[in-house]
Amino acid sequence: MKVKLLCSGLLLLSGLAFGQNRYTSEVFSQFQVNTDVTFGTNIDFLTSDFSDPTTVASEVTTIKTALAVGNPIPAAFYDPTDTSTSVKVDELKMDVYEPAGDTLAQRPVVVYLHTGNFLPPQVNGGINGTRRDSSVIVACRKLARRGFVAIAPDYRLGWNPLDPSQLQRRAQLLNAVYRAIHDMKELVRVVKADSANLGIDPDKITFLGEGSGGYVALAYSTLDKWAEVELPKFTNPQTGNSFVDSNLVGNIEGLGGNLNLYQDNGLSTDINTCVNLGGALADISWLEAGGPAMLSVHAVRDPFAPFGDGTVVVPTTQDDVVDVSGANVFIPKANNLGNNDAFLNKSFNDPITLAARGRYGVTYNYIYPAPFDTISVRSNAEGLFPVVRPLANQLFNNVGSPWQWWDPNGPIATDTLDPGPPAITYHMAGLASNPNMSSSFGRTYMDTILNYITPRMVHTLNLINRPEYDLQTKLAVYPNPARETLRLSSTDPALELQSYEVVDVTGRPAIRSAFTDGQRQIDLSRLSPGVYFLHLQTDKGKTVRRLVIE
Repeated sequence: MKVKLLCSGLLLLSGLAFGQNRYTSEVFSQFQVNTDVTFGTNIDFLTSDFSDPTTVASEVTTIKTALAVGNPIPAAFYDPTDTSTSVKVDELKMDVYEPAGDTLAQRPVVVYLHTGNFLPPQVNGGINGTRRDSSVIVACRKLARRGFVAIAPDYRLGWNPLDPSQLQRRAQLLNAVYRAIHDMKELVRVVKADSANLGIDPDKITFLGEGSGGYVALAYSTLDKWAEVELPKFTNPQTGNSFVDSNLVGNIEGLGGNLNLYQDNGLSTDINTCVNLGGALADISWLEAGGPAMLSVHAVRDPFAPFGDGTVVVPTTQDDVVDVSGANVFIPKANNLGNNDAFLNKSFNDPITLAARGRYGVTYNYIYPAPFDTISVRSNAEGLFPVVRPLANQLFNNVGSPWQWWDPNGPIATDTLDPGPPAITYHMAGLASNPNMSSSFGRTYMDTILNYITPRMVHTLNLINRPEYDLQTKLAVYPNPARETLRLSSTDPALELQSYEVVDVTGRPAIRSAFTDGQRQIDLSRLSPGVYFLHLQTDKGKTVRRLVIE
């Protein structure tokens, strides 16, 4: 069931604040969130038992047959405790945050991909790892108050970091990332299909990935051909084949495959902008001209996701997995390829930009012994905010994610990670690599992150001088929610209202008429309560407003 909560913001404002800019400032005083909205269902690799291929094939056939004829998947497949089935499915959900009282019908979207090492909290060795992490919730609220629609989705988890074989660890982690990409492909297809109801612009989508979510966002944005999955480091030397088997899990778009349930709805999975907070790019050769614009906030001394060229290290075991490239490598390449031309050489002179630029070209003491004991931030790294935290006395005590925080008294935080002696709780272990952890510390970092990326996203998403946004400031439509009558007023006496059309969420016209001279209201008495979209044609262009009728 969808639950809508109306939540007060921190700003004492009403609607749009004078002197502030939508998208770069929190111009809305409130936000609203639809929680637990299902966007996809697929086979769960965390709880399924694939040991008997015959049973698996039979059960997957049962699932796919049910879907093909329009029947629900039998309940036993959803219940991990039900031993009557070996294959389990996972229902993926999202929380959708939007500005309260916003009348703009098409808002840009930011999809926030959470961290977590592709395992649930606690199992992943930490406290965080869901769409309800503190950093995710606060960022999505702040984005909504800036005028974006922010989506915090699930993605499927599951692999074994304790497998004794390094090859198996690599294979399982690469497949976990690949499945997460598929889940995000499905998310994009679904939200584009439902763009009118969600009030979003399907052509203005940003992925913002944190930690593991950063790996997914970067891979999603750059992986576009199967040959890239067959590079030597992604190939099993014992078989000569890629660790990823498309016959099992599907193609790059997340379609096909024996163990995949997603279906094509004909819509593109393209996005405009990719932002990573930590995480790294699977292979620098994946990055090519014409891809999404890239922004990054990356800790220079991150011990798990290398800032430059290096090796992914899994926090649960601190073992190496695969070589990757961090933001110090891929942001300069994205700049050189022209992918970031939308914001390069713009006149950003704010303190946060100046702080970032002040770190370009600087050499820092690094986390490894000589001869790898220094690292230099590239001089052509515009679009990268390098986070510099003090050098720790132990490798894995270096801070990689200072924007994360958690409740020290929560059930996971107070649970025992290591019985000792001395006993170590998850909270104590988390403090080792985030010693300043607190809500105020994390929120300050999140403000810095958003104040750095959103002015650049305004350019990558082409949110400047949009005709619809210009009309938004000139033409008021009220009350909203409305009952029987909708009124219009304009700050421009010369603006001419020509015609209007009210359509329902399926796109079906409910009312259509031309304006008569002097007409400044619309009769809604014939319409049933619900969500509609008002299309207004003026001599200055067309604008669309989301309308709620009570």
